[in-house]
Formats: sequence, structure tokens, C-alpha cells
Amino acid sequence: MKSKSSYSVQNNIKDISNKSVDNSVFLFERKNYKYMLLGVAFITIGFILMSGGSSTNPEVFNPDIYSFRRIRLAPTLVLIGLGIQVYAILTTTTKVSKNKK
Repeated sequence: MKSKSSYSVQNNIKDISNKSVDNSVFLFERKNYKYMLLGVAFITIGFILMSGGSSTNPEVFNPDIYSFRRIRLAPTLVLIGLGIQVYAILTTTTKVSKNKK
């Protein structure tokens, strides 16, 4: 004999399996994804510009590690990329603004 709770669990499973899931709705619009890709590109370029500067002999100092490219330009590009990412995430979509009216 099945208990009352087992019937409700089976009914809930049937209800969940009968619901259709709409996978065609994206969280962001195309514009947001373009900004995200642009931000990732800036971050990637910044990290690439930061890399390198190693020396084959560890006893020899390589002053290239303090170059403008590694100290100023690359971190600035990374920060700009992070700013673009924040903008892309926080930008409201037109779908949301239409639903508010």
C-alpha cells in the first residue's frame, strides 16, 4: 500500500516532466555578448603584453621587466577589459524594459 506522500511525489515528478522548457531565450542580447567578447579580447591582450621578460641566466638582471608595456599599458588594458565586462553585464536589455511598461 502506497502512502499519501509517495503519491504526491509521483505527481510532482509527472508535473515536472510534462512541462516544456523553452531553451531559445538567452539571458543577454547579441549586443551584450559582443561587448563581453570585446572585454575578453582586451583582457587577453593585456595578459599577453604582460608576459615574457625572463632571462636565461638567473644571476643577470633584465631591466625589460620594468618597461612601459608591462607596467602601464598591459594592466591598463586588463582594467579596461574588466570595465567593459561590467558594462556588458549591467546593460539593460530591451526585453526587460518592454516588460516594465
